[in-house]
Amino acid sequence: MKDSAPANSGKFQDPHLTARGEPRATVALSRPQTLWFNTGTLCNIECANCYIESSPSNDRLVYLTADEVSDYLDQLETRGWGVTEIGFTGGEPFMNPDMIEMARRALARGHAVLILTNAMRPMMRPRVQAGLRELQQAFGDRLTLRVSVDHWQAAQHDTERGAGSFAKTLVGMRWLRDAGLRMTVAGRTVWGETEAEARAGYAALYAREGFAIDADDPGATVLFPEMDDTVEVPEITTACWDILGKSPDSVMCASSRMVVRRRGAARPSVLACTLLPYDPQFELGETLEEAERAVALNHPHCAKFCVLGGASCSA
Repeated sequence: MKDSAPANSGKFQDPHLTARGEPRATVALSRPQTLWFNTGTLCNIECANCYIESSPSNDRLVYLTADEVSDYLDQLETRGWGVTEIGFTGGEPFMNPDMIEMARRALARGHAVLILTNAMRPMMRPRVQAGLRELQQAFGDRLTLRVSVDHWQAAQHDTERGAGSFAKTLVGMRWLRDAGLRMTVAGRTVWGETEAEARAGYAALYAREGFAIDADDPGATVLFPEMDDTVEVPEITTACWDILGKSPDSVMCASSRMVVRRRGAARPSVLACTLLPYDPQFELGETLEEAERAVALNHPHCAKFCVLGGASCSA
């Protein structure tokens, strides 16, 4: 018996046309709101299903420096994007020795700052704790830490992140709570429960721990669909916007870009999407000016995660 054809076989090949020859949907940078910085792919843990393959040994994206971040903050002002939020992701951002200084520089420009973290050992180092306290005192709730809590119960969370990781993350969240830092949570929707059940579970966790996080606010408790390239998904055509009742403006690449530095590269580069760091077709150039061009939705994640799933990494 022959193996069945792989999912999405023949799809997502041509940036202009779908496998059926229909015009592929594109998204313009119509309302820039968030500029993301990937601080590096190194992480203190290795998750079972990490879209960016972060681990203690993956340095395909190397550490950005505070001066490189400042350069792009200057470009934001020059280009007049009107961005209100600067996001930092990884890897684990607090493994980058410049993380506190990068956040400080963004906050000092008047931006809100969102840092994605697992709230484990890298964040709990005394130097980092002292820096976070200083940022909170200087900038208050303009700084938010979004903590990865894959499920509201330890067993499921640890299945993804390793035995004991739930308990360690809770230790970090309790420290953030007691330090007065603003927290939100990112979870996953792969556990066979309804959204209502998931949000009720998170609400119970927050109440038990005294975390000031709204389980029913999708911006405060973000539930991400799983990104699985093996799942069959439709390609998004220009006609899909009307069929789905959606606007291109609602898709993440209409409002954000991400800066990375590849290992061995002389300079950082700008990507169309936080979710596709290794696909060269989503690399737009070294400057924000180059990154202003429209993006073709030529990847399964574009369809499942952003258009059909309606997810966004921003706050």
